Amino acid sequence: MPTVIHVPEELAAAQEKFNGEAGRAFLARLPGLAAASLERWDLRVTGAPMHGVSALVLPVDRADGTPAVLKLQILDEESEGEPVALRIWDGDGAVRLLEHDASTHTMLLERLDPSRMLSHLPDVHEAVLVIARLLARLGATPAPAGMRRLGDLARAMLEQTPRALDRVPDPAARRILADCAAAVREVADEPGDRLLHWDLHEENVLAADRADWVAIDPKPLAGDPGFDLWPALDNRFDAADVRWRFDAMTDVLGLDRERARAWTYGRLLQNCLWDLEDGRPLEDRQLEIARRLSTRTP
Repeated sequence: MPTVIHVPEELAAAQEKFNGEAGRAFLARLPGLAAASLERWDLRVTGAPMHGVSALVLPVDRADGTPAVLKLQILDEESEGEPVALRIWDGDGAVRLLEHDASTHTMLLERLDPSRMLSHLPDVHEAVLVIARLLARLGATPAPAGMRRLGDLARAMLEQTPRALDRVPDPAARRILADCAAAVREVADEPGDRLLHWDLHEENVLAADRADWVAIDPKPLAGDPGFDLWPALDNRFDAADVRWRFDAMTDVLGLDRERARAWTYGRLLQNCLWDLEDGRPLEDRQLEIARRLSTRTP
């Protein structure tokens, strides 16, 4: 009897909210897509489906009994480079890609342990260092041709900033965004060429039998490693800890701190531009990270 795939309500709501008609079309074909992938790679579903905002993940066993997960997601500019990056990393710091269907963007990945997530590690400083070490391994590789590029993102952000500032009523917040844009402008002509993960927060780091910690769910781009530091500054936010985390990560990665600070401001600018575009208020937590990086605090 064919396996019946049920789409979780939370995934359906997220697709409706963020992708509209394209999301509804993806949801409509998702059960058939899952069934076809299970048959193509001779897989057996062995557990309850998991999901994030954009992907359905099914625990499966291969024909030889090897555990894996089937990842089905809508193709967008952020996810497009994922299989390319995973092939390049080949399990070195990242989840291993086993199979990929380019026509549907479906991937078969090694199974990690979702019950052992970096966010469960009690020692926040050790968690930050884990992320820094993973970033150092992932960013050691130059990005391939065709990967989306940080330089393009930076130019687009700088073009959008003047109009966005007009929608920020608070003068202090407006000044922070203007300063962030000025910092990005200083480094925009040298955006870097490393293969970046872009989204390495604590819930995108899982334990594996073959390694203590492995990164999942990259949204890869070519750029400066300083652009990858933001999530670890924001995880389990502690204003007093921001500067320690930044200094520790730049030490592990061997980064020039001024350049890393400028690209970290770029992440703040990117986040705030998205908030303004969607009509959401700017988050004071994010603005506080910029404040903490701007000067030494006791």
